[in-house]
Amino acid sequence: MTEQVEKYKVELDNVSKRHNIYDRPIDRLKEVVFRNRKCYHREYWALRDMSVKFENCTTAVLGPNGAGKSTLLQLVAGVMRPTYGTVTVRGRVTAILELGAGFQPDYSGRENVLMNGMMLGISKEEMLERMDSIAAFAEVGEFFDQPLKTYSSGMGVRLAFATAISVDPEVLLVDEALAVGDERFINKCNQKVRELQEQGTTIIVVTHNMRIVDRFCQRAVLVNEGRLIAEGTVEEVKPIYEQVMAQTDYKQKAFTSPVGTAVI
Repeated sequence: MTEQVEKYKVELDNVSKRHNIYDRPIDRLKEVVFRNRKCYHREYWALRDMSVKFENCTTAVLGPNGAGKSTLLQLVAGVMRPTYGTVTVRGRVTAILELGAGFQPDYSGRENVLMNGMMLGISKEEMLERMDSIAAFAEVGEFFDQPLKTYSSGMGVRLAFATAISVDPEVLLVDEALAVGDERFINKCNQKVRELQEQGTTIIVVTHNMRIVDRFCQRAVLVNEGRLIAEGTVEEVKPIYEQVMAQTDYKQKAFTSPVGTAVI
C-alpha cells in the first residue's frame, strides 16, 4: 500500500460530473420555489465514469475543446466536487487554472499572494519571507502593491505562476498557462518546472501545445466527450490524440459547411 501511495498522488475513481443547464436565470429560481414539481434544467455531463491515476511525473491532459479537461483539473484542485465517484489527492495542491483564479481583483498583488499562500497552509511569516522572491519572479514591479484589477492579463498569470511555485507544491495543476509572457520569461518558467520535476512534484498540464507536451511530459491522458479515451506514455497517446482531433475537425467542418457542399 505504501508503494502505491508514493507512486500516485492523484486518483479519480469512477468520477462523473453533472452540470444543470438553465435556458433563463428565472428558471433556476422557479426550480427552487417549485421544488419537486417541475424540472427547468437540462443535464450536461462534463465527465462520465472517469477512472485514472496520475503518477509522480508530468502528465498532459489532452482532448478537443469541451472534452472535460478543465473540469478534471477543477475536481483535482477541489474547486468543485464530483457528482459521483471519488477524487483522492495526497499532498499540497496548487493550481493555475485561469487568470486570477483564487485572487481578489480589489486587493493588491502582495495581499493576494499572502492570502493565497496562507490558504494553502503556509504560515504568514513564511509567506512574508518569500514575498520578495515571488515579486521578482513575476516581474510585476511597482504593480505588486496595486490592485490586481489594474494588471494586464500577462502580469496576472505571471503572478499566479510565481505564487503557485513558491509554496512547495506536491501537486501542480496548470491549465494552458505555460506559454505566457515573452521568450525570456517562458524560459524562466520552463527552468522552474524542470526543478519541480527533479523534486518529484506531480504536474498535470492541460494544453493543446504539443511542443510543451513533447518537452515536459512523460505521460498523457486523452479525454473526449467527458470520457477517458486513452492513457499511457506521450508516444503511445499522441497518435490517438491526433486521430481524435482530425475527426473532431472533420465534424466541425461538416456542421458549418453550407448545404450542398462536400467536406474533403
